[in-house]
Amino acid sequence: MSRFEIPMQVAEQVTQLGQRIRIARIRRGWSVADLASKAGINRNTLTALELGRAGTAVGVCFTVLWALGLDRTLDGIADPDADLHGKALEAARRPARASKPRKASEEYGF
Repeated sequence: MSRFEIPMQVAEQVTQLGQRIRIARIRRGWSVADLASKAGINRNTLTALELGRAGTAVGVCFTVLWALGLDRTLDGIADPDADLHGKALEAARRPARASKPRKASEEYGF
């Protein structure tokens, strides 16, 4: 069975997110057990998330951020309005101009 390998830049971002979650937990004075309990997950799962293990489910990550009160920080993730590249590609596919509307009399011959 082949193992999925993530790009190095993604691995670094996952690690950074784990570190940020750990800092938020420590600032609140919570132990790993405290946050794991609040999030309804196993302590080992939280530790894996904080260590930046890429195999940790995205639902776990969102739940931990919710338990920390940081779920509002997720609003900007993959926001379609902030996707400038996607918006440019979409605009490029649009017709340059709309076709001239036909008059009803031309359409039916009367």
